Amino acid sequence: MKVCIAEKPSVAREIASVLGATTKHDGYYEGNGYAVTYTFGHLCTLYEPVDYKPYWKSWDLNNLPMLPEKFEVKVSNNDGIKKQFRIVKSLFDRADVVINCGDAGQEGELIQRWVINKANYKGKVERLWISSLTTEAIKEGFKNLKPSEDYDNLYYAGFSRSIGDWLLGINATRLYTVKHGGYKQVLSVGRVQTPTLAMLVNRFKEIENFVPQPYWELQTLYRDILFSYEEGRFLKMEDGEILANKVKEDEFEIVSTTKKKGTEYAPKLFDLTGLQVYCNTKFGFSADDTLKIAQKLYEKKVVTYPRVDTTFLPNDVYPKVQGILSKLTDYSALTAPVLNKKIKKSSRVFNDKKVTDHHAIIPTGMQTHLQYNEQQVYDIIVKRFIAVFYDDCKVSNTTVIGKAAEVNFKTTGKEILSKGWRVVFETEKSNKKEDALLPTFVKGEKGPHEPSFLEKQTKPPNQFTEATLLRAMETAGKQVDDDELRDLMKENGIGRPSTRANIIETLFRRKYIKRNKKQILPTITGIQLIDTIKNELLKSAELTGTWEKQLKDIEKGKISASAFIKGMKRMVDALVYEVRSEQVQTRISAVNNKTVTTSKSKTKSKTKPKTETLVGSSCPKCKSGALLKGKSAYGCSHYGKTCDFTLPFNFGDKKISEKQFIRLITKGSTVNLKGFKIDGQTQEGLIRFDEAFKLKFEPKQTAKKAAIKAGDVCPKCKTGTVLKGKTAFGCSNYKTGCDFRINF
Repeated sequence: MKVCIAEKPSVAREIASVLGATTKHDGYYEGNGYAVTYTFGHLCTLYEPVDYKPYWKSWDLNNLPMLPEKFEVKVSNNDGIKKQFRIVKSLFDRADVVINCGDAGQEGELIQRWVINKANYKGKVERLWISSLTTEAIKEGFKNLKPSEDYDNLYYAGFSRSIGDWLLGINATRLYTVKHGGYKQVLSVGRVQTPTLAMLVNRFKEIENFVPQPYWELQTLYRDILFSYEEGRFLKMEDGEILANKVKEDEFEIVSTTKKKGTEYAPKLFDLTGLQVYCNTKFGFSADDTLKIAQKLYEKKVVTYPRVDTTFLPNDVYPKVQGILSKLTDYSALTAPVLNKKIKKSSRVFNDKKVTDHHAIIPTGMQTHLQYNEQQVYDIIVKRFIAVFYDDCKVSNTTVIGKAAEVNFKTTGKEILSKGWRVVFETEKSNKKEDALLPTFVKGEKGPHEPSFLEKQTKPPNQFTEATLLRAMETAGKQVDDDELRDLMKENGIGRPSTRANIIETLFRRKYIKRNKKQILPTITGIQLIDTIKNELLKSAELTGTWEKQLKDIEKGKISASAFIKGMKRMVDALVYEVRSEQVQTRISAVNNKTVTTSKSKTKSKTKPKTETLVGSSCPKCKSGALLKGKSAYGCSHYGKTCDFTLPFNFGDKKISEKQFIRLITKGSTVNLKGFKIDGQTQEGLIRFDEAFKLKFEPKQTAKKAAIKAGDVCPKCKTGTVLKGKTAFGCSNYKTGCDFRINF
């Protein structure tokens, strides 16, 4: 019997249906000579300290460093996991061959190898290596099964990564917690999370300590186009003032107009980090949200394997491109121009040397109904894929030099000559102003101009957002905007594409960082922890990047796993010796993060409605769906199927806050709000649901005001009469001092 082991029940079900193993048993599928079973993530894990030596259970400085001679693996201590492991082992005991169908990556290899080794299976093992879960890909994968030995180095790299994280994470966390932790405060320190936190803290401090420096800019407005002094800014006001006074006296003259034709290439295909950066910037999704959505799209067979770090495709994908594009019928208007001629093959897209285990994320050609957030992510993956087969965008870059009193000024503009791939993204809103056309300037023309000499100040760098933090992790903290250079630096990035989202989420869970709208800021505890860690290597993004390079080299067979582990042990040993002798200044406690919380706010939290966020809460109309956030509205996850419920962000020309929508759902209405425009008039009122769960406006109740009408005796002075104006009632005696007034 051939036993296949997949990483998830859902993947096992797909493989079983393709292989004809249609009989379902507890924990596996069987039929046609196959048994298809599964893990659910990590069935096995590394030993905990207490498993090696009972006294290592105690968090005591005298027990550090903990450096096991040999690292062991055990079945996770969970009844469901233990039961599944017994099922897997019983199948292995009857197997002629085991086929490892784990996720085609380092983590997938590690998870399955640990199970195979722990089950003490000694027979033949083959490897299924596929990039998508379509029936075609699974069939092709089973025709081309590889010997398990081909992936030994991948396993050694995964095992080394886990051991490295264990050695540094467990020793350093205990070391700093015992030495510097406050009451019941665990200070979590990790190989990747600590340098990531250090980047955030360093940026925060850089901004806090930033001292603005003044500088001056000389500009002039000619024919409604702003020209800037060609040599840039002035650091001394006097230098600029001399020129500013000179140019006032003279007309502006065009010296030269240079047009240079250029080419703009289509955006690269997505790797995981690129997709996370795009979705954070464009849709506000966290890195973790994007990874989960991409994983769902993979499991729904509509995109290829998402946990990848390349933006290229191998040459053997090129023959499949036409078939994929042909199946994307929802995008036929965009694919038609590509399919009507020979499909373009560019080295910017196809490059075998830039692809290792997996290629860039692309659609498979399959289409299915997706939830709103899934559709957003899928849509941009598809459009990027289509765009790379369009012609390049041809532009004309114009540089105009002008002068006044022999002082040169410059302006630039761009004209799109041929849209090419830009057609694919035309429906997307662009905030770029670079496409503005310059008027036609003629050399030698002269005219009046309006010079300006402005004092400005240097600005600090921006706080990290999730998008910019992901890019910083990818380049080990180096500021890199160029795509080509970024590709070269990926081997030395912090963490792997598949783990970076989890690292950021871990820092949130530890309360080391917090969100401020799109910004990510360190908390007081996070800042204190980085200040307390004197060992610069532990906080070094570059060192962590070097470790990542070594792990990649293990994967390529260039260095041994034992060399990496010995290096980690030496560092941990030195770290413990160094920190044990440190003097303790202050004890760190997360209670410091709560200094802004008053007893009043604590009381309020008891009466807070259960629905604290809209996303994920139950749909008030159908009760079975969950609310999702779109571009312009919240909507039910069953939208377009069984429910039509939406909550538009704007109602009556007014933006409604999430807090007010939560109140509407939990209490039946918002509070009275100002600024609604109803029937052309600005009104105050609240919002309720009507019978069909659509929003309806209810004006603010003003019973007393409604009783007043034109001609009544003024209720204030008792002698005048009430007049009706454009926006309010007033008293006829307003000229002689009565200030009675009621707005409509």
